[in-house]
Amino acid sequence: MVSAPDSTLELPKVESSALENDISDIKVDNIGDFTFPERNKYDSGFGITSKTIDYISDVKDDPDWVREFRHKALKIFLDKPTPTNWATKDLENIKFDEFRYYLSDGQKPKRSWDDVPEDIKKTFDRLGIPEQERKFLAGVEAQYDSEAAYSNIKASVSEQGVIFVNSSEGLKEHPEIFKKWFGKVIPTGDNKYSALNSAVFSGGSFIYVPPGVKVKHPLQAYFRINSEQFGQFERTLIIADEGAEVMYMEGCTAPKFETATLHSAVVELVALKGAKIQYVTVQNWSSNVFNLVTKRGIAMEDAEVRWIDCNIGSRLTMKYPGVIMKGKRARGEVISIALANSGQHQDTGAKMVHAADDTTSNVISKSISIGEGRSTYRGLVHIPKHLKGCKNNTECDALLINSSSRTDTYPAISVRGNQHATQHEASVSQVSADQIFYLMQRGLTEAEAMSLSVNGFINDLVKEFPMEYSVELKRLIDLEMEGSVG
Repeated sequence: MVSAPDSTLELPKVESSALENDISDIKVDNIGDFTFPERNKYDSGFGITSKTIDYISDVKDDPDWVREFRHKALKIFLDKPTPTNWATKDLENIKFDEFRYYLSDGQKPKRSWDDVPEDIKKTFDRLGIPEQERKFLAGVEAQYDSEAAYSNIKASVSEQGVIFVNSSEGLKEHPEIFKKWFGKVIPTGDNKYSALNSAVFSGGSFIYVPPGVKVKHPLQAYFRINSEQFGQFERTLIIADEGAEVMYMEGCTAPKFETATLHSAVVELVALKGAKIQYVTVQNWSSNVFNLVTKRGIAMEDAEVRWIDCNIGSRLTMKYPGVIMKGKRARGEVISIALANSGQHQDTGAKMVHAADDTTSNVISKSISIGEGRSTYRGLVHIPKHLKGCKNNTECDALLINSSSRTDTYPAISVRGNQHATQHEASVSQVSADQIFYLMQRGLTEAEAMSLSVNGFINDLVKEFPMEYSVELKRLIDLEMEGSVG
């Protein structure tokens, strides 16, 4: 297995006062920028030490092997220096002793929407989660700060033997499946921020799809940060057994605070022989969030792992979904859209590691930079000399909206031997004044014309998203374009 480069990331019990649930308590600027007063029963306090780890393990009643796993990960995190190869200035702004690493109201995830606490229910009502579940989802998990508040899977899917629970339930209730793959796709020491997640992980999804089962409708998780100076560290593990198929979708939001917020997830995908996993992300973090995520999948013989990734918002995102094609004829694909506005850096890309003959990978990345925003494509394709019949296609295109915006492309394509086919294409373009003028003559405002140009730039990739997400994506881009011209 080839590791990714080092990139990207005695405590008291706190009782909070009673919460007023009136809707007037919500602070609203846009659909995601609202927060309720905190109502945490458990709060690990600020900073991260061995006491923090024991506090989390005690609250979660971890098995001994999990507690040991966390402590080893903490040592790796503390020993590893902050990466200096890129985004150094942004990463140095992260003050780890100023975050809280675990917040929870102490309640177990509810199986009925009616049983969800009223304030949390209102949060996800505003974000449209119940409506999406009724219309087209096979199951939903809604995480609020450190723990899942709601977790449900349709009976027809559960009867097929599909497991869809949060990670804490997965490691306790299904240890024979969970432990076999947990931490195997992404080792604890892969990078500083995967080690951080391994030390304090809480929440996230565990999915197992039995052999031959094809889940017809998507499973979805929604990750919501509500609290200030908080770090969310969900851990997701998805296993598709031989011939199984599943689509998993995740959405992410957080309110805008004056202080920084940290999000550092780890996602491991395992597609066994002939299986297919499709993982769709639409993130809309507020501009105070440091988003340092490690995502990787393994594709066995004739299997396919497909990442569809949209990155909007955050102060800094460092995310490079990867696929290790470990079996013959395995396929890996990353389709990525990133939008960076002023004060934001979207450092995204993909990693494709060919480890068997006749494997195929495809990377298509499009980025948009607005105002003084910066987008970066960072890719890795590795094909060893001893293999034969491998294919790779890499396309990375960037669109600049203003003369002050910036884009960078760093493709690293290593192909040994002469029995492979690879191709790489990159382009940078700027929205022209003539194009905007032409559209404005047809009755559009300048902002509408700019938004239409951006949506046209990414239109072929947006088609790859499920319909409900493609509509949301267009709306988010329209919001980002407001005030971006002139």
